[in-house]
Amino acid sequence: MFLPTTKQEMDQLGWDQLDIILVSGDSYIDSPYSGIALIGRVLQKAGYRVGVIAQPDPNDTKDISRLGEPALFWGVSAGAVDSLVSNYTALKKPRKQDDFTPNGINNRRPDRATIVYTNLIRRAFKNTCPILLGGIEASLRRISHYDFWTNKIRGSVLLDAKADYLLYGMADKSVLQFAAAIKNGESPESIRGLVFASKTLPLNAIELPSLDAVRADSNAFIKAFTLFYQNCDPVTGQRTAQRHDERWIVVNPPARTLSTMEMDEIYAQPFTREQHPYYEAQGKVKALETIRFSVVTHRGCYGECNFCAIAVHEGRTVQWRSERSILHEIQQISKLPDFKGNIYDLSGPTANMYGFECQKKLSSGACRDKRCLTPQPCLTLRIDHQPHLSLLEKARKIEGVKKVFIASGIRYDMLLRDPGSGNAYLKEICDHHVSGQLKVAPEHDSPKVLQLMGKPGKESLIQFKEKFDQLSKNGGSSKPKQFLTYYFIAAHPGCTRKDMLGLKTFASTKLHVTPEQTQIFTPTPSTWSTLMYATETDPFTGEHIFVEKDPVQKQKQKDILLEKDKHKYGKNPAGL
Repeated sequence: MFLPTTKQEMDQLGWDQLDIILVSGDSYIDSPYSGIALIGRVLQKAGYRVGVIAQPDPNDTKDISRLGEPALFWGVSAGAVDSLVSNYTALKKPRKQDDFTPNGINNRRPDRATIVYTNLIRRAFKNTCPILLGGIEASLRRISHYDFWTNKIRGSVLLDAKADYLLYGMADKSVLQFAAAIKNGESPESIRGLVFASKTLPLNAIELPSLDAVRADSNAFIKAFTLFYQNCDPVTGQRTAQRHDERWIVVNPPARTLSTMEMDEIYAQPFTREQHPYYEAQGKVKALETIRFSVVTHRGCYGECNFCAIAVHEGRTVQWRSERSILHEIQQISKLPDFKGNIYDLSGPTANMYGFECQKKLSSGACRDKRCLTPQPCLTLRIDHQPHLSLLEKARKIEGVKKVFIASGIRYDMLLRDPGSGNAYLKEICDHHVSGQLKVAPEHDSPKVLQLMGKPGKESLIQFKEKFDQLSKNGGSSKPKQFLTYYFIAAHPGCTRKDMLGLKTFASTKLHVTPEQTQIFTPTPSTWSTLMYATETDPFTGEHIFVEKDPVQKQKQKDILLEKDKHKYGKNPAGL
C-alpha cells in the first residue's frame, strides 16, 4: 500500500488531515532507493499520517494544495539528484531526459526545485506550519557554496528558499526527532543534523568566515569549507555558524551513525517497489527498471574522492545492514510476479565496503590529518571482503535468483590490500556477478591529477587488471568474455590537455581500450574539487592550480580521450 497522494486515498484511510506532507522533485516511486519514500515510511511506522506530492506544477497552486495543509510540517526535497545537475550537463546544456520523471521527459523538475517548491507552498498557504528542507540539493547547499550555474558563491539555501529548517544527510533518525519536537510544541534546535537561522551567534558554535568574507576572499572561502568539512563527522563534529547579513546560519553536528539493527529496521518497511498509480498514469519512469530489483546493503564511503559529495551527504563512516535482513529482502523480491531472476545491484556507493570499518574512526572519529584510502589504504582500516563474499555466495543461491549483479563498481586498491579474502572475493565476482563488464573508476592516470582528485595511483589499477583478466580467462571457452569498464573524468581542476593526451596513451597501451565512459567534471556544491574550481587553488597546499573553465576547451579534453580529435587537431591532438 502506498502513502496517499490524493484526497480520495486519504478518505479511504479515514484521514481528514495529514500530519506531514512530503514534496519531491522525483515521481513517487515507493522504493528504498527513493529518499522521500524511505523517510515517509519511517514516519508512517512511527504513527504519523504522511502523504506525498511529487513534481507539483510550479505555475499553479492547485497541485500543491490537493492534500490540504499538514498539521505538523511540510518536507521538501528536490529529489534524488540536485535539480541543476539533473537539468543541465557539465557544459550547461539542457538535458532532454530525466529517469525520475514519467515518460523520461525532462519537463517536470524546475531549476532550484527546493526553492521553487517552498515558494509554491507559501503562495498556497499563508502562515503555514514549518517547512523543512531535505534531500541532496538542500544538504549540499546548507552553508555558503560555489554555484557553477551562476558562477557565484551563494548563501545557504535555507534563506534563499525562505524555509524554516533544514535536515542534512540521510535524516532517518533526525526526522523522527524533528516530528516529535513539532508535535510536542518544543524547539527542534538541538537536534543533530538540523540547520536553522538565528539572530545571534550561539555561544557553543565554531564561527565560519561570513558569507560576505568568502565572497570577497578565496582564502576565507577555503577556510570556511575546511572548518565545515572537519565538522561533518558524527563523533567529533561540533556546531558551526556562518553569518549571512544580519542572521546566522547554524549547523548542528551530524546525526549519529546508525547501528546495523537500526539499518535493518529502516529497510524492512513494506515498500511496494512500484510507481504510484496516480503518476504511473502519466507514464513510466526509467529509474524503476533497475532500482526495483536492486538491494541497498550499506551507506557511506571512506574513499573521500575530492569530486564526490557522498562524504558530506552520507558520511565517511560506512553503515551496513545485516546479512539476514538483506537476504530476506532478496527472498521477497524473488516472489514478485514480474521478477525474471536478476538482482541488478547488491551494494552501496561502493560495493566492496560492506561489513567492516575502522574501529578507531568509530570510537574517536575520522582522522583530520590522513584519509582511509589515499594515498595508500591505512593499516588501521582492516580491510575484509569476507562479509560481502559471504553475502554474495548466499544471495545467488536463493530460489528464483539467476544472477546477482554488482552495478556500482568496486575499489580495486582495497581488494589488493586484503590478503585474507581479496582473491576469493575477486574470483566470486568474476565467476558469478559480472554481466560482461565490471565497473571501476580510476578517473585518470596523471599522478598530479589523481592527487587533486584524492584517487589512488595507476599502479594498483594495472595490478588489478592483471588479476581480473587472468580470472576471467580461467573459465575457458564456455565462459562469456568479461571486460573492465573504466570511468574517467576530463577537465578536473589541475588537468590540462597534455594530461588528457597522456591518459589517452595510457588507456590504449596499458588498458587496451578507447574509453567510452568519460565525463566532463561538473562542480557540484560542497566538494573539495568544486572548491578548487572556484578558487583555482589546491586547498591542501595553498598552491595555484590550472583550472579549465572554457566550455570549448573542456569538450576538447574529453574528445582527446574519445579519439574524436584526429581531424580537428591533426598531428597535434593535445593542442600544444
